[in-house]
Amino acid sequence: MSANTMISTKTSRVQWIAKVSVLSAIAFILMMFEIPLPFAPSFYKLGFDEVIVLLGGFSLGPLAGAAIETMKIILNLLFQGSDTAFVGEISNLLVGLSLVLPSAFFYKNHKTMKGAFISMGVGVLSMAFVGCLANYFIALPAYSYFYGLQMSVIVGMGSAIFPLVKDTFTFVIFMTLPFNIVKGLVVSFVTALLYKRVSPLLHR
Repeated sequence: MSANTMISTKTSRVQWIAKVSVLSAIAFILMMFEIPLPFAPSFYKLGFDEVIVLLGGFSLGPLAGAAIETMKIILNLLFQGSDTAFVGEISNLLVGLSLVLPSAFFYKNHKTMKGAFISMGVGVLSMAFVGCLANYFIALPAYSYFYGLQMSVIVGMGSAIFPLVKDTFTFVIFMTLPFNIVKGLVVSFVTALLYKRVSPLLHR
């Protein structure tokens, strides 16, 4: 490998790290501006931090998307802390990775407008599925334990909005699943609007 090639490779690596760091910081900041949705319990909030993660994954590759998602969570823990002994953050991380990794991997091999929409569709479906599993087995039990709430109280929050919610399973089906689908679609829509505008900056 020539000296020029080594310098170019090192420069590209430094630029990659710098871009991932900046995007991680932006995603972290956006995490603090989440909004509740009327059809979901108050602890389910819509944020736009995953837009930044997707933009990074599409522009810089799946590894960058995973790194931004992970760094965003770490920054949130450092500055905001955790009231669920990291369980909520782990669940958040799993759901975020389930969106960005399938999307970025698919888009990496299908860099067309059609490929972009398919990749986001794949990501939304993956996010919806993993989100249900993460909430059923991790997040909801964690909220119940660390907030000292009976699971029946959490289920009651769901049934007050949608009467068919009777237990943890139906809570996940009628609350978690629609929330993650709506969140995934909104994030994908905003990403589609922004990607062509910010892509030249990220590819410099």
